[in-house]
Amino acid sequence: MDIKTASALRRLRLVSAPEAVSFLLLIICSVLKRTTDFNAVPVMGMVHGVLFILYVLFWLDAWNRTKWNVKTAALYFILSVLPTGGFFAERKLKREAEAAVIASRARREGVVSA
Repeated sequence: MDIKTASALRRLRLVSAPEAVSFLLLIICSVLKRTTDFNAVPVMGMVHGVLFILYVLFWLDAWNRTKWNVKTAALYFILSVLPTGGFFAERKLKREAEAAVIASRARREGVVSA
């Protein structure tokens, strides 16, 4: 894995958890708006919207660089629209990056010929 691919995966991983947190906070703010006089939906909506757009842009970049199949790319996109999906995406991306580093080291040391 080259440095640009690793960077694309890292960016996607770093934005996935905050995007999930903002989604959960937006849901909480929506409930509070309906049940109390507290209305933070415009602010949280904007924060979540920015984070979601960043996630989609980083997802497209990661898909382009890693050459994921459609199933893997769709999984990461679906995780972005689920309220807690970003946490699962972050964990899965972390494992994928660690596996790529291990494989790269093994190739460099001549342990594997892949």
